[in-house]
Amino acid sequence: MATWKRCSTCKKDIAFEATYYLCNVSTCRRKRTGMVFCSVDCWEAHLPLMRHREAWAEEEKAPSAAQWEKEQAEGDKPKRRVVAGAAAKDARRRVVGAKPTAVPQGPREVLIVASRLKHFIKEVWGMNTSDGVLDPLSEEVRRVCVKAVENAKEDGRKTLLDRDFDFLVKR
Repeated sequence: MATWKRCSTCKKDIAFEATYYLCNVSTCRRKRTGMVFCSVDCWEAHLPLMRHREAWAEEEKAPSAAQWEKEQAEGDKPKRRVVAGAAAKDARRRVVGAKPTAVPQGPREVLIVASRLKHFIKEVWGMNTSDGVLDPLSEEVRRVCVKAVENAKEDGRKTLLDRDFDFLVKR
């Protein structure tokens, strides 16, 4: 594999150890967004879409193939977080794993349409929504789908139907 990533605008390959450009705006630099550009022209092409108030391109150098493989291997390790519980007075903490064991391993993409979710929450409750909400919601959707698939399999079907999600509805 001779390419590191693809340009977010023109989709041309960016080789290992090649020069590329990043947008200075934090939303374009997030891990999930991961916008990289092969030229300043490609960076400029994303500006009307993103509607940045003030932005500039920063020149960077892509990692070597060995560095990239090392970064990817380190990223596969499950992350753990410490959550302060109700017993925080006596300084006890419990460790919560990042991934539940009941959900089969598969692509870990965001399953929620961010713009629709944010619009819904803004219209109904007048609140803003962090991008960090999308991952836990997607994980919950995966768990619900696992249960629905089990229901369909119990009925001997290979198609999910609305009735497979009846466990969500309180009757």
